[in-house]
Amino acid sequence: MTTTTNLSDFGNRERAIAIELMTEWNNGNLPSDFKVGFEENNVQIMMNTTSGNVFLTNDEYQVAMMNGEKLESYYTSPYNGIEGFYDDLVDKYESMHEADKAWFDDLPKK
Repeated sequence: MTTTTNLSDFGNRERAIAIELMTEWNNGNLPSDFKVGFEENNVQIMMNTTSGNVFLTNDEYQVAMMNGEKLESYYTSPYNGIEGFYDDLVDKYESMHEADKAWFDDLPKK
């Protein structure tokens, strides 16, 4: 995966998503588990240049991304690296490794 924070690498679509992310943040719609407001969290807009996904991230490797019209946390499980929004991970729960299930059980419930 290649990522960039250089806005000159973003196309029109990606810049529009970046605006949407900032608008949602400005409107107080960050996910409750996404940490901001601390100097060490260093929140940035980032783009995955392979997928075109645009998201907010911080120094704790947390990710907040648009899921339709809602800004939500996007997770990566620690054992098998399963990725998705909370509802995506609910659907994958039964096939998760026990370590990933324990991690998922500690996520804030929707």
